[in-house]
Amino acid sequence: MNYIELTVTTEDDFVEIIIAELAELGFDSFIETDDGVQAYIPEPDFQDAAVKQLLESYADRTSISYSIKGIAQQNWNAEWEKHFEPIKVADKVYVRAAFHAPNLGFEYNIVITPKMSFGTGHHETTSMVMELQLGIDHQDKTVLDVGTGTGILSILAAKLGASEIKAFDIDEWSVENTEENQQLNNVPNMDVRLGTIQDEPAAVYDIVLANINRNILLDEIPVYATFMKLGGYLIVSGFYKHDELGIQEVAQKNGLEKIDSKSKNQWAAIVFKKH
Repeated sequence: MNYIELTVTTEDDFVEIIIAELAELGFDSFIETDDGVQAYIPEPDFQDAAVKQLLESYADRTSISYSIKGIAQQNWNAEWEKHFEPIKVADKVYVRAAFHAPNLGFEYNIVITPKMSFGTGHHETTSMVMELQLGIDHQDKTVLDVGTGTGILSILAAKLGASEIKAFDIDEWSVENTEENQQLNNVPNMDVRLGTIQDEPAAVYDIVLANINRNILLDEIPVYATFMKLGGYLIVSGFYKHDELGIQEVAQKNGLEKIDSKSKNQWAAIVFKKH
């Protein structure tokens, strides 16, 4: 499968909201640049008219221009390596590529090589979920990772002591990428599959992770609750802070209590506990 690369040039103040809007249209990988953002979507999912309408709606608020090109799978790593720099999460996690040296000053080093998969740790939603994970006891706990992307959240869960991890994604590249990153980080207790929450085998987990987007979360939080043990945790992100109340209302209706949250650059992440 090939991808579409959308390059948007605009003012810094509009980059985050445009990323959020593009995510709603199915774009799943983003690289922020000095001039704006590059966004990626599987070629079959690209909606030219919808993208044009979205970006033109900002024309009266900011200077904005864009270009579109196809990108083959084999070219992805070369494109990504041009921009990737290691990131630090809460002074405990160091996320790097294989071509970067380890940083022994951090408790956890994670190696990520994305293949069109969202979740390198650079985006606020991913880094916030990781920060929230650091505050939850994972030792000998079971974890379900919904929409795993690169597998970064599952890998951190393993490094935090999780005993068993199940992860899935609807994208074949994400599954392939997660398996590769799983090997790079020597995580044997992780099972990865292609699919959705609807065909996930019945089971209950200590921790459920879902960094997706607002609409999917609103639809699926009731289902996530059925996969949680009493006293278990759900960490969600992928939505803006102004959507937080709606997420909380759905969670509360399903027996989940908010116990922690974070926000960064208008994005939000929440931890719920099942009672």
